Amino acid sequence: MPEDIRPFEEIRLLLANMPPPCEESVAAVRARDAQLTKPPGALGRLEESSNGSPPGRAMRSPQSKCQWSRFSPANHGVVAKGVSAFPPSVTKQMLDNFTAGGAAINQICKSFGVGLKVFELALEHPTQDFTEGPAMEEPAAAATLAYGMEAINGGVDLLAPGEMGIGNTTSAAAIYAALYGGPAARWTGRGTGVDDVGLARKNGVIDAALALHGPHLSDPLEILRRLGGREIAGMMGAILAARLNHVPVLLDGYVACAAAALLHAMDANAIAHCMAAHVSAEGAHREVLERLGKKPLLDLGMRLGEGSGAALAIGVVKAALACHRDMATFESAGVSGKD
Repeated sequence: MPEDIRPFEEIRLLLANMPPPCEESVAAVRARDAQLTKPPGALGRLEESSNGSPPGRAMRSPQSKCQWSRFSPANHGVVAKGVSAFPPSVTKQMLDNFTAGGAAINQICKSFGVGLKVFELALEHPTQDFTEGPAMEEPAAAATLAYGMEAINGGVDLLAPGEMGIGNTTSAAAIYAALYGGPAARWTGRGTGVDDVGLARKNGVIDAALALHGPHLSDPLEILRRLGGREIAGMMGAILAARLNHVPVLLDGYVACAAAALLHAMDANAIAHCMAAHVSAEGAHREVLERLGKKPLLDLGMRLGEGSGAALAIGVVKAALACHRDMATFESAGVSGKD
């Protein structure tokens, strides 16, 4: 990298050079849909799901390569302020559980034939406590974002980024408050299950961070490095790489959407290839989705994280693809169309 280009500038250049929508793919999907043996619009949102949401590309078949990518961060330094009901050691323990196949996400992925890939992000190096300074330095945040871009390697047709990390809902709530306006209480939820005292402490910690970093929070990339975590930076990279390569993305819940929200704040078209998998019961996720212009495919009251909502929604997308690819047309089935 030339010495006169700061790490974040390369990210801005990528956003400035996003490819245009893949209109040919979208037109082909819509043309076939008009010939299928059903009334127009009868399958509701399944019909738009089969397209991968412009400017994504149409997935080839229900057997297309779907990948759930989980970004496991180092623990957040702000956990030391008592914002979680669980200790930081749980992040590593849950990583071992994922590896052993014992988590909910493992079962969901197996149910729908989804590939599962874990990106471990420097577990041994916590981010800094953002009430005392920036969570990450610019080079580290940019490098983690670049690392996340590797999630689409290997010819992925659909990406579902997820995460796990103690303290990550505090980071996500701080990002939403910085993007959309405080106070923290408007955006926070109970995360891992904090009680009322813990929730009040969580709100106070975020409000303190907003006051500390306030002069720098007009830039989404500064919000990322000052208030974010490595998992959010990694997911930003994954979503951006998918956008640059016309790969549709299923956004998971509260934390994953913080990554999308930062990209959206930089350029609304940066998440035009994304669909919202579900609406989480955590925090103000429903309002976040409204701000992002995304309508969730599922509303199951989940707040597990792990990418579990996105993995479930892959089943819906696969069903949509099956209908689009294998349903007979009026001509092939000998069924009369509309007069």
